Amino acid sequence: MKLFISSINKNLSLALLLWFAGLTVVGIFALYGGICFKGFCLGYSISSIIATLGIKNGTIFIMSSMLLQNIIYIPAIFAIAISGIRLYKSIMKDKRRDNIKLEIFRHTCFSAIVCIMIFIASLVETYISTNILMSTINIL
Repeated sequence: MKLFISSINKNLSLALLLWFAGLTVVGIFALYGGICFKGFCLGYSISSIIATLGIKNGTIFIMSSMLLQNIIYIPAIFAIAISGIRLYKSIMKDKRRDNIKLEIFRHTCFSAIVCIMIFIASLVETYISTNILMSTINIL
C-alpha cells in the first residue's frame, strides 16, 4: 500500500504541475521542462540498468518492470502537455473572456480524465509490474 501511495504521489505531482503550468501563459516553458525532465529520468534509468545488468538481462528487467506502466503514463503526460499548449494558443489567438473560461474548463476536465489514467498506471506499476518482476527475477 505504501508503494501504491508513493507511486500516486510521484506520478500525480508531475501531472498536477503540468496542469497548472498549462493554465498560465508563462507556464508553457514549465510544460516543456516537465516533459524533458521525465524523459531524461526515464532514459537515464534505462541506460543505467542496461549498463549494470548487460543488454540481455537489462532488457528483460526493463520490459518486466518498467514497460507496462510507462505505456499508459507517457502518453498521459504528453496529453496534459499538449492540452496546455493548446490552451495557451487559444488564449493568445482569441482573448474574449467567455472563450478563455471555456478553454480552461476543457483543459481541466481533460486533465482530470488523464489523472484517472495516471491512477491506473500507478495501479499497474504497484500490483502488476511488481508481480511480473518477481517472476522474472527467477529467470535472471
